[in-house]
Amino acid sequence: MDKKALLIIDMSNDFVHEDGTLTAGAPAQKIVQSILNSANEFISNEDHVFICMDEHIEDDEHFKLWPAHNIKGTWGQQLYGDLQEWYEANQNNPLVHFIPKPEYDAFHETNLTNQLREVGVNTVCLTGVCTDICVFLTAYGAYKERFKLVVYKDQTATFTENHESFLEQMKTVFLAEIV
Repeated sequence: MDKKALLIIDMSNDFVHEDGTLTAGAPAQKIVQSILNSANEFISNEDHVFICMDEHIEDDEHFKLWPAHNIKGTWGQQLYGDLQEWYEANQNNPLVHFIPKPEYDAFHETNLTNQLREVGVNTVCLTGVCTDICVFLTAYGAYKERFKLVVYKDQTATFTENHESFLEQMKTVFLAEIV
């Protein structure tokens, strides 16, 4: 039996809000409602939803590559807009999980794999930002951990022109189903 989980990747104020420090801006804002629709559908089907969120400290080495972003406990790390309201309303639901992540790949140095396996998930469905960084590398993590992979094209976005090419790479290299 196919048991699915929705992964919502990095939909924080810093990555989505127009005032975010590393924002994908309008393309990311446009996918919020579709992600919320999927999250509600997954819960109504008794499938799990995982909020996978970049989490850094103020002097993180990561900031040698990127502007400071998603610092633990700040406005920038909070979910963007209606996603934050949805999370607050659903955070006590046993089907909803929050996974802080130190790197691009939500599977790297987190307990995501164990949590997915504990609830019998064999298919992960990816949404969020950025298609060509964290979504792509989380797709690799899912592939490496032998999960079946689905990527929602209309629920991913980036701040570069690489959206389509990285979706194609996920399909070709990680055997992702792009829907």
